[in-house]
Amino acid sequence: MTAKIKLNAASGGGSFSLQAPSSSANNRVFTLPDSADATLLTSTTATGKILQVVSSHKVDGFATTSSSFVDITGLSRTITPTAASSKIHIVLSLHVGGVNSYIAFNVLRGSTILTQGTNGSGNITNSSFGTYISNGDRTTTNGYNFLDSPSYSVGDTLTYKIQIASVLSNYEVCINRTVTGANQTYTVNGTSTITLMEVAA
Repeated sequence: MTAKIKLNAASGGGSFSLQAPSSSANNRVFTLPDSADATLLTSTTATGKILQVVSSHKVDGFATTSSSFVDITGLSRTITPTAASSKIHIVLSLHVGGVNSYIAFNVLRGSTILTQGTNGSGNITNSSFGTYISNGDRTTTNGYNFLDSPSYSVGDTLTYKIQIASVLSNYEVCINRTVTGANQTYTVNGTSTITLMEVAA
């Protein structure tokens, strides 16, 4: 039985070969699509740039009056990169409540703040991003993206988390709920997510 089929280019170019596995225990089937033409990718690297996606979804509430940054319970996520040079794309969606509240957020890998503004000095708070909410019966959804380039070894587990601070002391700020908690149809309690995507370099 022929173990290899070789096709030579008609105009003297390169060739293409189909070769069977070396062991009968490794029988393989190659199926061509019956509805459209197809192109075979021959790169030895990943065929897609996104190698894996993990996410944490927070549905319960969280509140603080701290003017110092504190961890948001339930909004952290670990990822174990599969390649040595991958980057980690962080995608956040935070449902936030407050009343006359200036709210600041930091994005961290472990205990390291990944991104933070440097323009502020004196009493100005530097943070990864922030928002303001005036009405205690209202909530808003804030999105944020950041591409991290961590230093790690394959097999290391990386932990990402979000911190929050109420920039004006004693003003409560909330995740996934309003401050007042009014029993009204216009009171919207939502959910928040942190999603991590390993991106091939």
